[in-house]
Amino acid sequence: MNQASTGAGALAGIRVVDASRILGGPFCGQVLGDHGADVLKVEPPQGDDTRAWGPPFDERGVASYYLGLNRNKRLLTLDLASPAGREQLLALLAGADVLIENFKTGTLEKWGIGHEVLAQRFPRLVHCRVSGFGADGPLGGLPGYDAALQALCGLMSVNGEATGEPLRVGVPVVDMVAGLNAALGVMLALHERARSGRGQFVESALYDAGLSLLHPHAANWFMDGRTPQRTGNAHPNIYPYDTLATGSDPVFFAVGNDRQFAILCRHLGAPAMADDARFARAGARSQNRLALKAELEALLAAHDGPALAQTLVQLGVPCAPVLSVPQALQHPHTQHRGMVVELPGGYRGLGSPIKLSRTPASYRFAPLAEGDSFLPQQAANDG
Repeated sequence: MNQASTGAGALAGIRVVDASRILGGPFCGQVLGDHGADVLKVEPPQGDDTRAWGPPFDERGVASYYLGLNRNKRLLTLDLASPAGREQLLALLAGADVLIENFKTGTLEKWGIGHEVLAQRFPRLVHCRVSGFGADGPLGGLPGYDAALQALCGLMSVNGEATGEPLRVGVPVVDMVAGLNAALGVMLALHERARSGRGQFVESALYDAGLSLLHPHAANWFMDGRTPQRTGNAHPNIYPYDTLATGSDPVFFAVGNDRQFAILCRHLGAPAMADDARFARAGARSQNRLALKAELEALLAAHDGPALAQTLVQLGVPCAPVLSVPQALQHPHTQHRGMVVELPGGYRGLGSPIKLSRTPASYRFAPLAEGDSFLPQQAANDG
């Protein structure tokens, strides 16, 4: 497990005001903070809504949901609905490089601090907004939540068993990708600022993020015009790319080419399957998937699933046992990759998946850390 660390990250010296709430914006802020940015989280007096999104709750009554998104930030409470709160925010932005927010379209404008005002006053500021649908267009300005966007963007229609109902993906994938897109957009804008000297507006819409996740279903529809269908765990284009029963626990096979399929057949004692016209080529395997699944599961019934998966991976056949969340988080490779972080005070969370050789991620503050970073008078002096 990764312990607390303080090394200077790739974004050391970048100052971020994170005035966002819920998931996409806070996740963006945490990504930037993990890589060295000095992030100040600005919350309303009642706090971020996700403090109440539990159980479980810690001894302070703060939900795990909130704690999972707000590491490496220091906290300041401001009432931006008040003139005094907005003046404090402007003082903070005088010393900032990035503003992250996800206010409903028109809110900042109503308060007199919309993007045009901020861009004129702080020309180097990168202003990032995470929104549901963007500011304009048929759905512009409407609020967006992950599950509703999964439904609207077609994700639910292709998720679930072939004979079942459309199903929400079990993680908030649209919000998470919107947060990653926001972080990427901020980095692109900062890189461009080094050339032009000017900040810009970065918008990451959940709607766009949801649509961007439709590969390969969108690519398939663009080519043949057929409405993509649910296929359970099976891939619509490749087979065997599916969860298959074994003599013990199920195993997910991700056989992507003919060579891998031939290795699988040999190891299962059925080398002739690789030459069967129904299965010899990737396209044929996909078209004859029902017959292939039946033949493979008949062979797999003689094997212990996890043991077989370990052997096959070493032979070059992509596959894996189907683990629970606790099993995945306690896997030895999870520890080796530094993907669980521990900080003083009992905090545990997921580590950064972005690995840099000279400026790795660092873990400096557990959520709800208070500090004097970005105090208004300091920011005003910096400006």
